[in-house]
Amino acid sequence: MKKVGFLIMILTLGLVTVNAQKTFKADAAATKIIWNGKKIGGEHTGTINLKEGWVTVDKKAITGGEFVVDMTTIKDVDIKDDDMRGKLEGHLKSGDFFGVENFPVSKLVITGSTLSADGSLKAKGNLTIKEATHPVEFTAKSSVSGDIITWSALVTIDRSLFDVRYGSGKFFPNIGDKAISDDFTLDIKLAIK
Repeated sequence: MKKVGFLIMILTLGLVTVNAQKTFKADAAATKIIWNGKKIGGEHTGTINLKEGWVTVDKKAITGGEFVVDMTTIKDVDIKDDDMRGKLEGHLKSGDFFGVENFPVSKLVITGSTLSADGSLKAKGNLTIKEATHPVEFTAKSSVSGDIITWSALVTIDRSLFDVRYGSGKFFPNIGDKAISDDFTLDIKLAIK
């Protein structure tokens, strides 16, 4: 009898945990992703669009999620000249960088997070760019406005891990002052509902 009671208690706790988790769909139109890349003597900033995604939250911690980014939407916002801006965007989409013709999407799969005392999360996941997958970690904070929850995070990515070699000092050690930083950042404002 005790074994049956214990089994019922375990099953009940399992159901409470499952019911406590909620899955939210990402609002792709309201989500903002701003990229920034640096080189010696300069930098460029632009945007890229979320295609789709979802996140599972349990007790304010993210327990899972998947986000697909449309790599064909890479845009620059700091170059004023239309021709120069178009050249940069074309170069970023080319095989020298992200090869969007062959790799039109990138994906981030969240594997879990740890809630900090200040309410922020230390999130972990796996990022796939150009079919290469590597672990990433970043801090995320949430805010609520009406029925929209926004998760904000600044994610630093080492592009050389994903075979994005152009101008990289790791692959071209004699490149000198033409080197482009291997690290780029994504300033993400993920809107979920």
